[in-house]
Amino acid sequence: MTLIPNAGLSLVTGATDVPLSDQTIAELLAATAAAHPDAEAVVFREQGIRWTWRQFSEQVDRLATGLLARGIARGDRVGIWSPNRQEWLVTQFATARIGAILVNINPAYRLAELEYALNKAGVRMLITAARFKSSNYIEMLQKLAPELSDSQPGALRAARLPTLQWVVRMGEEDTAGMLLYAELLSRPDTGALDAAGSALGPHDPINIQFTSGTTGNPKGATLTHHNVVNNGRFVAMAMRLTDRDSLCIPVPLYHCFGMVLSVLACVSVGARMIFPGEAFDPLATMQAVHEERCTALHGVPTMFIAQLDHPEFARFDFTSLRTGIMAGAPCPIEVMKRVIKDMHMAEVTIAYGMTETSPVSFQSATDDPLEKRVATVGRVQPHLQCKIVDETGQVVPVGATGELCTRGYSVMLGYWEDEARTRETIRDGWMHTGDLATIDEQGYCNIVGRVKDMVIRGGENLYPREIEEFLFRHPKVQAVQVFGVPDPKYGEELCAWIVLKPGQSATEDEIREFCRDQIAHYKIPRYVRFVHDMPMTVTGKVQKFVMRETMIRELGLEPAATA
Repeated sequence: MTLIPNAGLSLVTGATDVPLSDQTIAELLAATAAAHPDAEAVVFREQGIRWTWRQFSEQVDRLATGLLARGIARGDRVGIWSPNRQEWLVTQFATARIGAILVNINPAYRLAELEYALNKAGVRMLITAARFKSSNYIEMLQKLAPELSDSQPGALRAARLPTLQWVVRMGEEDTAGMLLYAELLSRPDTGALDAAGSALGPHDPINIQFTSGTTGNPKGATLTHHNVVNNGRFVAMAMRLTDRDSLCIPVPLYHCFGMVLSVLACVSVGARMIFPGEAFDPLATMQAVHEERCTALHGVPTMFIAQLDHPEFARFDFTSLRTGIMAGAPCPIEVMKRVIKDMHMAEVTIAYGMTETSPVSFQSATDDPLEKRVATVGRVQPHLQCKIVDETGQVVPVGATGELCTRGYSVMLGYWEDEARTRETIRDGWMHTGDLATIDEQGYCNIVGRVKDMVIRGGENLYPREIEEFLFRHPKVQAVQVFGVPDPKYGEELCAWIVLKPGQSATEDEIREFCRDQIAHYKIPRYVRFVHDMPMTVTGKVQKFVMRETMIRELGLEPAATA
């Protein structure tokens, strides 16, 4: 159980009765496959795939053997750029099997973001889908690396992507310079795999996940086996997940929500993983719950709202559901009531965290009162310590607002090849989240805002500074400020105020078109306003709250009502 605050201070410590695991990701999968070899493990409905734990483990070993045969070794970075497909899941475990570091590439990334991520992480091999929605991945790669057309697979020497040697594409169509995913699969070589695995330790880096930065380009949060294996275990325990459960997973694998809270939680207990489709679709998700008799469902609030408000909601049977996680954004109390009543998720939990903490630090219990599951993010997870501090770093009294800090097994190794920003964020072992929060006398945490101006749109964390720096590239832009405004569907939407250079004129559509195909669609401001100047303090600091209030009045917006 959680140790509640003492001495009247906002400092809480998680339970330690269940010991931490020293398993690697490969060892976790091996133990589950040995315990439940013939039980169904994975269902990718859109791809028509159903694997038992034995079959899934064999697919992992086939890919891991193929990676070794192509010279991929411990510490090499392997990127995965794909929506929710079986190849993503297999790559997650195959890289971990041999100690390669998986680099998650957001499926919505466009040229500038892709180039930055591949080069920052020094990706040696990229495993990619051919396309996703409006993004043609193959064409984008050919633009960044035109040398592919004259290269043999594995021999790429691209001026703009100097570390990238291998491009592995999914599908059956041959593409110059690329290896087909099917050709990468090899007959499992248990001896070679075991030899590679024996050199691995639980504290080795195993995953790089890019998080948008408040000061420019995204940062590569570097996580270990120890980080994510244990977080998956404790998340599963909080949901009371067992090998009799089936979890519906419509959240993206590239994000910690899918990769850790969903996948590793399931693998830790042998629960069945059900993937409704490559990306979230409310109808496909409801069909999966209905037809697969899922007992658990994950999603951000907007996903649950999309299902509850779907015209065909009433024809599906949700009585098999029991638990799950809603995370990524505040949950309106009426939505939570409907999820419990109409979707039969009486034990649904709320989780809070960040990529840098693997990710979950707080989670509600399945039997917490409704008001606690809506108005708070639960209590601290096992083996973690959290505190609320003021501007001087002192722990504040219970109920007072301050910055939330986390310490324990879940804290990342650091940002990949960025010691300066790592030192800024992790101080004396404490991860400074940048979130403003309170902790009550029972140990429940409530997130009340952000120290900086991060925007949360539909569960995606967006940092205005990154978008501002991109917009500054526009030749007509003299100054730009990006901030969030309330939105009933996504929680927040982006708004950009732009000062144009003297003598220039531009339209909102022109600004959006400049962004299209260069940054992810959800980073493109929904609202664009051209202004003559920005509201400033007497000391010259921009007052984004004034801009926000102005836009709320102008657009007639209201924040979504929450408890």
